Amino acid sequence: MRQQELSAKITICGYDELSEEEKMLVDTAREILRNAYAPYSHFRVGAAVRLADGRIVTGTNQENASYPIGLCAERVALFSAGTSAPEQAVTAIALAAETADGTQVVAPLTPCGACRQVLCETEARYGNRLRVLMCGRDEIYIAESARDLLPLSFSL
Repeated sequence: MRQQELSAKITICGYDELSEEEKMLVDTAREILRNAYAPYSHFRVGAAVRLADGRIVTGTNQENASYPIGLCAERVALFSAGTSAPEQAVTAIALAAETADGTQVVAPLTPCGACRQVLCETEARYGNRLRVLMCGRDEIYIAESARDLLPLSFSL
């Protein structure tokens, strides 16, 4: 028997420390979240995906009275990118959220397990790292690869 230690490298920074390209992606995620359909949780989430050619594709969480059939913002954005530009690799995604009163979440928003799996598969699909920017009110967590968020992702 042996043990394997797994670790994840996450950079923690403020908005002002981001590049202009990263700020644009974060700003887009923060703006688009107002389009979320969240009548049950009142927790609005926005995702902005940057494609290799520079285009940005967005998504918001979409709830349903039958909770399991709603969809997270990350998957809406990634699936939209895969449909509208399947030949373009996804290079980065920014996530942002706010509560019912319009207040940004304090702690950086991290993807759920299902979204982490989709992020990892998107990374594998295009054979490149997918940078993940997880926004909170004062801090932003950055993972250089989706694999940092799910080191033992499912694969065939």
